[in-house]
Amino acid sequence: MSIKIICQNKKARHDYFIDATFEAGIVLKGTEVKSLRLGRANLKSAYARVKGEEIYLVGSHISPYEQGDSSHDQDPTRTRKLLLHKKEILKLIGKTQEKGLTIVPLKMYFKRGKAKVELGLGRGKKHYDKRETIKKKTIERDMAKALKRGH
Repeated sequence: MSIKIICQNKKARHDYFIDATFEAGIVLKGTEVKSLRLGRANLKSAYARVKGEEIYLVGSHISPYEQGDSSHDQDPTRTRKLLLHKKEILKLIGKTQEKGLTIVPLKMYFKRGKAKVELGLGRGKKHYDKRETIKKKTIERDMAKALKRGH
């Protein structure tokens, strides 16, 4: 099963503790798929919002396709509907009503020719949590360097 990663939200794992992940399809219009194939997408300030019994991706940016007819271009930051099974949607709705949990897009990729988004159910990190994470990564990196050198 080949997966071609389009873009990742690297800041998400820095800002949130990710408890669970879900794979969702995206409803795209016009030439957005062609833009994604060129890797012209960004998830930096994106998040998922629940409306009724549907989930939408808000704040993601897909650049307009340059070779396409400009009359068919969509708004690059428009809200896009996400496709999940009903059980998954209900589970996410229940979890997001808990205190402090939010749905964060982690990465966008192609799987079997279909555009997908990996969503993470995240709990926001406090400033001291972020420092602790950085400290752990630094220690692990130093240990890996020491082992590589043979000490």
